[in-house]
Amino acid sequence: MWVQERRYVVCLNEEQRRKDAADRQAIVAHLRQQLPQGDKALVGNEGYRKYLQIDAGRHFVIDEAKVKEEARYDGQWVLRTNRPEPPEVIAGAYKQLWMVEESFRTMKSILETRPIYHKLDETIRGHVFCSFLALLLKRGLEQRLEQKGASWEWAEILRGLDNLQEVEAVFQGKRFVLRSQVIGEAHKACLAAGVALPPTLREKE
Repeated sequence: MWVQERRYVVCLNEEQRRKDAADRQAIVAHLRQQLPQGDKALVGNEGYRKYLQIDAGRHFVIDEAKVKEEARYDGQWVLRTNRPEPPEVIAGAYKQLWMVEESFRTMKSILETRPIYHKLDETIRGHVFCSFLALLLKRGLEQRLEQKGASWEWAEILRGLDNLQEVEAVFQGKRFVLRSQVIGEAHKACLAAGVALPPTLREKE
């Protein structure tokens, strides 16, 4: 719906709708059970209070009209925009905002964008550019994992990659390289990126 230059898109999340309905049913059921025993404690709970009204006898009873009205909005959320794209595109873009927020948290923590100790504009730009480049590579890896239908936790991928090490050792006059075991979900990341890990033990030329 357009109202002057503002567009409103009403969306429905079926999973949230079921949760909202179940939560409300649980609250109403508890109210029906507890109201005959006294209503003062129930009124102090905001979640309960919105479903109550005062009857002619100055007692609290369940507001059936309020319960019915609340059910109309189960799982619904409204977006306001001025974009002309189809509703499903706008809703999908909004739901991906959490990825943007997660990306900024990643930049400030995992990628260590902050603090920046540089003083020159060129080095500050270089620092931020490298952080965004790392973020771009992270997203590219996630897309490859999605294409392969893999499930993963980013923290587990990082843990596995951080623990991936190689050590050199000399045995009987020959030099060998020993690779640590791949732990966590780093193996999935390597497969998705098309990176072949070297053998666990190899002789170094």
